[in-house]
Amino acid sequence: MIELAIRERRRSLGGFEVGRVLPFLRRRAVGPFVFFDHMGPLEMAAGVPRSVDVRPHPHIGLSTVTYLFCGEIMHRDSVGSEQAIRPGEVNWMVAGRGITHSERFEKARAAGDRVHGIQAWVALPQADEETEPHFAHHGAQDLPVWRDGGVAGRLIAGSAFGVSAQVRTHSPLYYAHLELTDRARAAAPDEYPERAIYVAAGAIECDGQRFGAGQMLVLGAGRADFTAIGPATVMLLGGEPVGERFLYWSFVSSSRERIEQAKADWRAGRMRLPDHDHEEFIPLPEAAPPAQDALP
Repeated sequence: MIELAIRERRRSLGGFEVGRVLPFLRRRAVGPFVFFDHMGPLEMAAGVPRSVDVRPHPHIGLSTVTYLFCGEIMHRDSVGSEQAIRPGEVNWMVAGRGITHSERFEKARAAGDRVHGIQAWVALPQADEETEPHFAHHGAQDLPVWRDGGVAGRLIAGSAFGVSAQVRTHSPLYYAHLELTDRARAAAPDEYPERAIYVAAGAIECDGQRFGAGQMLVLGAGRADFTAIGPATVMLLGGEPVGERFLYWSFVSSSRERIEQAKADWRAGRMRLPDHDHEEFIPLPEAAPPAQDALP
């Protein structure tokens, strides 16, 4: 049932660390999910410096979603969006042919905050890689929720558990947030060819083994039941693979040449910065992994 267990690896984003889960050497993607970072929990005191912010940077060929369990982050992008990201809400940004955005801890700077969440990237199918960029916000009241014994679920995107989210996606997938009480049981949807369980807090038992926070279980075929050991926060993700992808820094594409073009565009300043956040940006990191590192 469990093909592989991946433990997060700590990575610095400059002002703070995250737990990088995907891509992983032995498993570069799960369905269309090509990137998965676990952020926090971070305790931020009032007056936190701007150096912790994620300054404007570009994306192509993917959709991003920053999902929070607690805290607040301010999102701004080059299609004119300015939206606070809050717990239980969906902020789905489609990069398509190119978008830039920033994520800033403005609430923490003003009053202090505790921030905990996940950032995921979803690769677009080849036919949609150059689509027009756009941003969609969905409040918690727009997302399907359910309760089953000691399990409280919220569907972030896609279709699963007999419900569908309003978020527009470009390929078959699901992404869900579960809160489980001690000894509560749940199962990962089995109608998708690739899927995974990620433990964001607490611990679970699956296939006779215990897994704690910061571990992703990549699943094989068949039913995948798991049980919470104490209260647990779990993310479920999966879907149809979209084919080989190349990854360089924040660019994802089915074409090496398109990655090189995006690098050149950013280096030359040809990608528009967010309207209300254009005084600084992250330079192209020349030491990023080479574009020929493909995601299967």
